[in-house]
Amino acid sequence: MSLSEMCPPPAAATRPRWDPRRQACIPALTTAGQSTSVTLVHALRHADDLVGISGTTAGETVALLEYLLAICYASATYPATTADWLDGVYDNSPLVDAADWLDSRPDDHWDLFHPVEPLGQNALLAPYVDEHGAGPAQLVIEHAGDYNQFFDHRHLEHPAPLPADVAFRAMLTQHAYGPGGRARISGKETLGPTLTNLAAGRLGARMRVIALGETLGDTLRLNLTPTDGGPGRFNRTWTVAPQPRRGFLSKPSGRRVDGPADLHTVLGRSILLRPTTTKGGQPAVDRVLLAAGELLEPLAEHHMQDAVYEKAANGTTKPLRPSASRALWREAHALYAAVADRDHGPDLYDRLARLNGRRLNLWTVGLIAKQTTVVTWVADTFPFVPGRERDLRYAAERGSVIAEYVASCLSKAAYVAWTVTYPNPKPADKASQIARFDAGPEHWSHTAEPFHVLLDETSAAENEGQVDAALADYATVLAEAARRFLRHRLDSLPANSRGYQAQAQAVRRLESDLTGTKAPDELKGDRK
Repeated sequence: MSLSEMCPPPAAATRPRWDPRRQACIPALTTAGQSTSVTLVHALRHADDLVGISGTTAGETVALLEYLLAICYASATYPATTADWLDGVYDNSPLVDAADWLDSRPDDHWDLFHPVEPLGQNALLAPYVDEHGAGPAQLVIEHAGDYNQFFDHRHLEHPAPLPADVAFRAMLTQHAYGPGGRARISGKETLGPTLTNLAAGRLGARMRVIALGETLGDTLRLNLTPTDGGPGRFNRTWTVAPQPRRGFLSKPSGRRVDGPADLHTVLGRSILLRPTTTKGGQPAVDRVLLAAGELLEPLAEHHMQDAVYEKAANGTTKPLRPSASRALWREAHALYAAVADRDHGPDLYDRLARLNGRRLNLWTVGLIAKQTTVVTWVADTFPFVPGRERDLRYAAERGSVIAEYVASCLSKAAYVAWTVTYPNPKPADKASQIARFDAGPEHWSHTAEPFHVLLDETSAAENEGQVDAALADYATVLAEAARRFLRHRLDSLPANSRGYQAQAQAVRRLESDLTGTKAPDELKGDRK
């Protein structure tokens, strides 16, 4: 039985159409400072009139940028060499060819609700969507959680339709970032047992770094990787591919990415959206099936041009992963090391270092998830100026060292307060009692802003003396804040001799450590 026989199209009068080339689906900001929503074609044709795009979350914004990059590759609007890349960035080469290519594609190829070739989806799931599908909120990566109930007390079966543009953006985010786990669909009753095995999306386990330009066009040109080979397939739909896609009766081996267009449109999920219309007649989605998608071979380095690597305990290197306990700014030194070290071959950072006279920002985005439950998105922005890579790396490394040292000083002061306050503690209570006096959480929360000020001042510095002065100022801000945070923690001590003694000894210990021989020179006021 053919796919068209399995999935007979509904009557044209009842089936809504929705085409992201023609319907606004990308939240954007114009150079005039106005928020707007634009189509895919408009975003590319007028990319230099838009400051950038901004999805509901950082991950959604990355997924939209990935899709626009894929269209550029598929339309042959990309540089072949680094020299071509430099020319395109300096000359602000327009992306009109990509817009024209997209605009000329057959309408049926870009219909989100096509019965046989739905955009970005797997039509093989059509016979099962009514019985096995869930409410449309399952598609939204931040809402699906444990497949039971959301933070806003809506159940998966909540019937409110999802507007087509929201569903389209959520689908792209699932393909790129979908967390690992097990789908709620029954494989035995549908396409096969491995249909339930959700692999983590290709960006779900590492930090994605985007070079941000002054406009959307500038950002896209900065992040287009030069390639002298073909762009590879554009994964428009599951049912159309140069080679048959994976099945679901047994776990397949991963397939090799055949080019950048393929890379940026990998269908990391088998998704099917059931169309409906709202009371106002607008296209929407009222039911969703979400299941296992494509598996990839480990990506070659040229397919991970933005990756920042860190050393593992066994000495090997691996891409930097987001952490729930360690803020991104604390890893900024690794990002600047990727730019400053010139021994890793041609990659994004090698090209950015060639942009003399340009100041731009590096935007880092990651997803923290526990199996199928998303914990949070993490994102941060770091300045970059070609020629100042080593100063920025030095400032980031010293800034991190100083912050870590101040945190250890607060921990030791808390321990002193604890030993005086609780002379006969129960071992089980020790951790919570010490935490009462440890101002580390306040310190880490506060330090992010001074650290970014340090990087901004370093990027604008004209000599090493100014960098050292910025570090000393940063250290002073952290030390003064640490003293204040500790006093606030000690305010809970009783107004008696023991309380006064604990307070005095803790404050004395903090001051001794902040200015002692082991303290970083910047904290002691020893400037080079």
